[in-house]
Amino acid sequence: MYTNNAYLNNSTIDRKDKSKPLVITMCGTYKLYTRPKLPTWRPRGRLDFQLLYIAAGKAHFHFDNNDEETIVHAGHMVLYRPKEPQKYEYYAKDQTEVYWVHFTGNNVTNLLHSYGLTNKKVFHCGSGAGYQNLFRSMIKELQMCQDGYEEMLEIYLRQIFIKLQRHFKSSLNFDNSHAFEEIDNAISYFCEHYNEPINIDDYAKENHFSTSWFIRNFKLYTGITPKQYILKKRIYNAEALLQNTQYNINEIAQIIGYDNPLYFSRVFQKTKGMSPSEYRKNISQRVFNSPSL
Repeated sequence: MYTNNAYLNNSTIDRKDKSKPLVITMCGTYKLYTRPKLPTWRPRGRLDFQLLYIAAGKAHFHFDNNDEETIVHAGHMVLYRPKEPQKYEYYAKDQTEVYWVHFTGNNVTNLLHSYGLTNKKVFHCGSGAGYQNLFRSMIKELQMCQDGYEEMLEIYLRQIFIKLQRHFKSSLNFDNSHAFEEIDNAISYFCEHYNEPINIDDYAKENHFSTSWFIRNFKLYTGITPKQYILKKRIYNAEALLQNTQYNINEIAQIIGYDNPLYFSRVFQKTKGMSPSEYRKNISQRVFNSPSL
C-alpha cells in the first residue's frame, strides 16, 4: 500500500472553521497493491466536507447507513457533506487508487452550488492526469506550508471544481442512453484485454459504429482517447507488478502486453519520467521509510 497525506497544523481531527469562505484542512492519496482491504466507517460522519476521486480501479460505498453496496468506478467522484454517515472499502484486488480532500468554511454550500455540485453524492468527472496533478499539488502545498499556502490550496481546489463544472456542461450534449452504454462496454473490454493487441478501428467496426464517433464519445466520457486509456491501464498494472519482486522487468513487459522489453522501458520512461528499474527502487525506498499505518 502506498499513501501520501498532508494535514493542516499536523492535525487529523476534523473540524468546522467559519473564519473564511473555504479552508482546506487535509488531503492525500492511497494506492492499494498488497494490503487486502482498507475500510472506513464513520457512523456519524464528519464535521467537514470530503471529496474523493477514484483515479483507478473501483471503490465500494454504502450510502445512508444502507447495507446495499454501490460500486464507484474510476473516473468518478464522491462528495460527503458534514454529518453524513461514511462507510466504504477499498480492495487490493481492484487495484484502487484514490485521491481525497477535506474542506470547510462559511460559504462552502453556496460555493458548491455555484459550480453545479448540488445534492448528488456520486458524479462522473472523467479520467486523465488533470485531476491527479491538482490533488498532488494540494498535497505538496500542504506538506511544505510555504508563504501563501492556504491561498494556493484554495486555488487548486477551485480548479478541480471548475474542471468538474466544465465536464458537467459538456456532458449535456452527450447521448446518455446509447453512448454511455457503448463506452462502458468498451471500458470493460479494454480492462479485460488491455494486454492484448487492440486495434481501435477494428473494435469500432465490430461494434457497428464509426471510429471517429467512438473516439470522440470515449474521450468525452473518460477525458482521454481509447489508446491513451489502454496505455494508462498497462502502465498502472506495470506499477503494481513492479512492487512485487517476484517478477523481473522482462516478465512484467510480457504480462502487460509488450513483447519487446526495451520498448516497454521507453514507454514507461516517457509516461512516468523514470525507467521501470528506477521506479521499483523508489517504491522500495518509500515503503522502507514509511511509518506503520
